[in-house]
Amino acid sequence: MHDKILILDFGSQYTQLIARRLRELSVYSEVLPFGTSIDRLREARPAGIILSGGPKSVSDDGAPRCDPAVFDLGVPVLGVCYGMQLMTAVLGGQVSRSDRREFGHADVDVASAAPMPRLFEGVPDRLRVWASHGDCVSAVPPGFSIAATSTSVPVAAMEHTTRRLFGLLFHPEVVHTAHGGQLLRNFAYGVCGCTGDWTIRSFVDEATDRIRQQVGEGRVVCGLSGGVDSTVAAVLLHRAIGDQLTCIFVDNGLLRHEEANQINKRFREKLQLPLDFVDASDLFLDRLAGIIDPEQKRKIIGATFIDVFERRANEIGTFEFLGQGTLY
Repeated sequence: MHDKILILDFGSQYTQLIARRLRELSVYSEVLPFGTSIDRLREARPAGIILSGGPKSVSDDGAPRCDPAVFDLGVPVLGVCYGMQLMTAVLGGQVSRSDRREFGHADVDVASAAPMPRLFEGVPDRLRVWASHGDCVSAVPPGFSIAATSTSVPVAAMEHTTRRLFGLLFHPEVVHTAHGGQLLRNFAYGVCGCTGDWTIRSFVDEATDRIRQQVGEGRVVCGLSGGVDSTVAAVLLHRAIGDQLTCIFVDNGLLRHEEANQINKRFREKLQLPLDFVDASDLFLDRLAGIIDPEQKRKIIGATFIDVFERRANEIGTFEFLGQGTLY
């Protein structure tokens, strides 16, 4: 079992980047919806949890919130931007509207009081960071100390050392934040106790084993678009179960010039995947004739793909599993 840090997604454009930065540190990470149940989080046995940023204000009606029990799981929690503001609001601090929305570079000064704030060990006393927020923390929750300040906000970072709860009002995951990688390393290694025992190589091997165990002697049909996500899924499946896999590629007539033929050749000859090529371009174009509204086009394309895919899968034979590769 690898060390694992879970990321609760509150809608930030950078959420996936947090996961990537952790994986670059050889720490396994998963992105989960902000409303994931506390039971599921507990069962995952994470080494730590990160609350992502997000576009909302914590005072907005319907603003996303996690289960407050997240802060009582006994594992370290890092709130980033909105995540810090939510932590503040839930634990009894005060979040206020800023005089102006801060977006872009900002200078942050690390608190000089001893001991050194744990997230900032090994980084300069002043950091150039990337901020993106309209609210600020005007009073930290009970038991927290201010770990960093800036000229525009009174609390740029905070921490509760005994409960291992931390907040940053800027984004350590983006390249615009100086020493952001070190901040995440300090959280993952110094606070959560991760050992860096995960690699992409281990992911490939473990995913292959899981697929093999789940499928057994069954057959899998995989929808292959030619994009990165479905390609990765298809290659992993083929690595695990070989000829038990059949990939179906549907040419909808809407690709770039010669792209369908390039995909057909690439997957058959280079990747040697068991590919069934279906030319349904005439059907797609017939159904789209005269349609102008983009959303209606999207729905027609999606429904037609399902029709073609299901019909072809039934013609080929019986399958116990559907293979699909897509983003979170």
